[in-house]
Parts: sequence; structure tokens; C-alpha cells
Amino acid sequence: MNSLTHRLAKWMVIVASLTLVFGCRDPEPTAAPVVEQTLVYGRGADSVGLDPALEEDGESFKVAELLFDTLVQYADRSTDIEPGLATSWENSDDRLTWTFHLREGVTFHDGTPFNAASVVFSLKRQYDTSHPAHGIGGQYLYWISLGLDDIIESVSEVDAKTVRITLKRPYAPLLSMLAIPPFSIISPTTFAAKMSDFKFEPVGTGPFKFVEWRRDDRIALRRNDSYWGGKPTLDKIVFRAIPDNAARLLEIEQGNIQVLENPDPENLPTIRANASLKVYEQAGMNVGYLAMNFDHKPLDDVRVRRAINYAINKQAIVDGLYGGTAVVAKNPIPPTIWGYNDAVQDVPYDPDAAKALLKEAFPNGFPRALSLYVMPNPRDYFPSPQNIGLAIQSDLAKVGITANIRTVEWGTYLEQVKQGDHDLGMLGWIADYGDPDNFLYFLLSKENATPPAGNIAFYRSDELTNLLVQAQQEADQAKRADLYKQAQVIVRRDLPWVTIAHANKIMVTTTKVENFILHPTTTRTIWKARLAGN
Repeated sequence: MNSLTHRLAKWMVIVASLTLVFGCRDPEPTAAPVVEQTLVYGRGADSVGLDPALEEDGESFKVAELLFDTLVQYADRSTDIEPGLATSWENSDDRLTWTFHLREGVTFHDGTPFNAASVVFSLKRQYDTSHPAHGIGGQYLYWISLGLDDIIESVSEVDAKTVRITLKRPYAPLLSMLAIPPFSIISPTTFAAKMSDFKFEPVGTGPFKFVEWRRDDRIALRRNDSYWGGKPTLDKIVFRAIPDNAARLLEIEQGNIQVLENPDPENLPTIRANASLKVYEQAGMNVGYLAMNFDHKPLDDVRVRRAINYAINKQAIVDGLYGGTAVVAKNPIPPTIWGYNDAVQDVPYDPDAAKALLKEAFPNGFPRALSLYVMPNPRDYFPSPQNIGLAIQSDLAKVGITANIRTVEWGTYLEQVKQGDHDLGMLGWIADYGDPDNFLYFLLSKENATPPAGNIAFYRSDELTNLLVQAQQEADQAKRADLYKQAQVIVRRDLPWVTIAHANKIMVTTTKVENFILHPTTTRTIWKARLAGN
């Protein structure tokens, strides 16, 4: 054997020995791959903006509620008030001074500290015209519509952990109002850097942080690991805009989304029969209505408004298009809100009475065609708005009124009806808080009948508005309830709306979604959900 062969043989023995020594060892264990918990939420439309002080639509709020916190917040399953960024508060004997004691150790998503200065910044920018952030990005729609300039005197810093709100007059709904998104606390540092772009790159203290927004497609959020309320189980939440009801249903059936809102009622039997899906349903705190624009003749004539009420077969709409998930509305507030006046008599369906009134008002026929604005996407109160709009159009045609349907993108739709472009406008309201004031003052007071209007009927009643202001200042809830019952009588007499329906709140999830909480007014509790099997 030559030397080369000898050396090769020697190395083969060594390799074989090493194999015997090491080859029988168990392989080193490898870590299991980490699977992120990503919940995809399928909804009917995109948000308008994410600076909560500038918005008023539910699509914007349902995202903003996860990014921001408020001084006080709702309990998980009711509108009872609990501590939020304020841990406690007290009111003075004259009910004009509220003092809030703030939570310590909270930071914004940008790493800056939450303190009294940030509360003052977030609220004062909405009313102080000399504030450097005032008016940047748009108008403060809730502040304006709730008439807060006539209610709040000042918001001031007592010390780093204490804030004082001083009122011009007692205001019974204050705590409930402070729990809603427009009064969220934002990062002054990021706002100063982003200015009008803050609505597209928001920063708060909430359970989730903003990641990206692909307009008309999706908004992605990531978990805030240091959230003061506890670390969420979900890693990400993605809100997808899927306007078509059938497409949204297909997406959840295929597992591409885990939460579906506002299913078409006609699909509910199919959904309930699907073992992989779960339906959550409860009586809703909402109203869907058809507003009649007082600024557009001949709708300023109460005979015309009453005729339109007579003409629309609300029971047929509810029976045929809500699938047993709604009740006909006769008042602007739902039966689930205290102060509801069940003694009010609804205008019955009576097309002959409608024709007689119109003949009295216009012997030669109705003077012109009306524009009927029909919202483009489903909401709790109008789960199938296009079909409901067609039903209204058909009923009006039967009594001699031509109504031409107009539908535009959601953000544009809201802008146009708030400017009063419509003759007839379909819209609705989902309670921000469980108080009649939230419906009646915002939607029907004369103070909110100036564009951009919350009162899109442009109905201006001194009698009603004075009653609503009196109710705001009354401390006794029983007396407040009586005032709101009187208000509903006035609204029924003047008929600014055709009240269509109060719909149940319905959500669908896959069975993988655990700890899903259906709240009567908000979707904020979704941050507490988790996905099984991840």
C-alpha cells in the first residue's frame, strides 16, 4: 500500500469513528415557528380619517378607538362609565367644575409621556382659536354639533397628573360624552410633526398602534405591548373595506376574514347553518331614517312631509329587507334608550291619505322630481341600503312623487348630505353613549342645522331646542326623561324625518375567534379577542 493510499484509509477510519460517536446523537431541537395572531375585520366601507376630533362616522371611529384612549370609557358590555386615562374624578357642588386625576406611567406610541399637558392640548385645540393646532386638518364636528362652545368654559392643567374642566352651565351628559372617540387624547409631539397629515398617521395611547393605510382597501394595526390596560393577545388587526355584502360573506366563509359586520339579513339562515361561523346579535341602540330637507321647497310644507310619511310602507321594508332583525321606528331614539316615549302614535301607512294631502297642496300635481340620496354601504341601521332606497322610491312613485336616486362614495355622501345637497337623504345614527341627548340634540336641534350639519333635515325649532338644552342642565334623570318624552311629541308633530327602523346589532365571526364581546355602541372591545389554535 503506497503512502497516499495508507493516509486515505486512515482518514476513512477516523471519519467512520466520528460517525459512530456523533451520528447516534439526537438532533438539536429546533424552536417551533411563531405564528402571529392576526385578526382580519371585514366591513362595508373605509374610514374617512383617523384624527378622532375631526371625524364623526362609525367607520373612522371603529379604528380610532383602538389607537386612542379617552379620560373615561365604557364597561365591556354596557355604557356604564369606568376609568380610562383618568383613574378618578369629582364634580363641584355647583356642578360646574370637574377635576380628573390621571393615570401614571402611560406613554404614547411614539414614546412620549402621557400627562395633563397632552389632555389640555387634545381638548383645547377644539375650542381655542388661538391654539396653535386649532383648525389644522378640518373642523371639530362633534365639538360644534354638541354645542360645546356654549357649555365648556375651559380645560386647564392643575399639575402634571390633574386636569380641570370648567363649565359655563351644568351639563348632565358630560362623562358619557368624554368616553367617545372625538374626545380622545392624542400625542402632541406627533401632531406637531405631522400637522394635517396626523389623520393619516395617528398616534395615541391605545391597545394598538397604527401601521399602514391602503385607501379603500385596508388599515393595519399592531399590538401595543406596553398598553396600560394589559397586553393584547392579538398581534395585528387588519380592517378590510369590502362594500359588497356577498363578497364579504364569501371572504369569511373562505377564512380570509375572521369578523364580518352588517351581514345581509337574507343570508343569516345560511350563516347560522355554517358550523364554522358564529352569529352575535342584540337589540341595537340605533335609528335609520329618511331626512326631508326643510331648505328645499316643497319639503318646507308639513303637508308634504306628512304625505311622504303616509306613503312609505315601513312595515313592508322591515319585514322584507331586515329578515326579522329590526322593528319599525316611530321615534328618533330607540326603545333601548331611557326616556323613550312609547305613547307617541306613528304615522300609519296610508297611500290614499298621502294622495289626498298632495292633492290639497298641489291641485295640478307634485311640482318637481326629488333627489333621493341613498348611502352606498351597509350600516347597522340600513343593512341593505340600495334595496331600501328602491323600496322608498317605489312607494313615493305610487302617490305621484318622482324620486331620483343618487349614490356616491361614503365620505363624499356624508359631505354632501351635511351640506344639504339632497331633497331626501337616507342616514342613521348609532348611539355614542346611552343618553337621549346623543340622538336628539345632535340630530335635530336647530344649533346643528348649519353645514356641515348633524341635523340634515335642516329643521330649526326653537321649541324643541330650548327643551333639549333644559334637559342637558337637569340633574334628575326622571325629570330629564320627561323632557325627552315631550321632545319626541314635538318631532312627531313636525315630521322632519320618516323614521324607518331600529335594527339589531349583528356581527359574525369564525369559531376560531374567542372572547369576542358585542358591545351595544362600540367595537373597541375587539382588542380583547384572541384566535384559537394559534
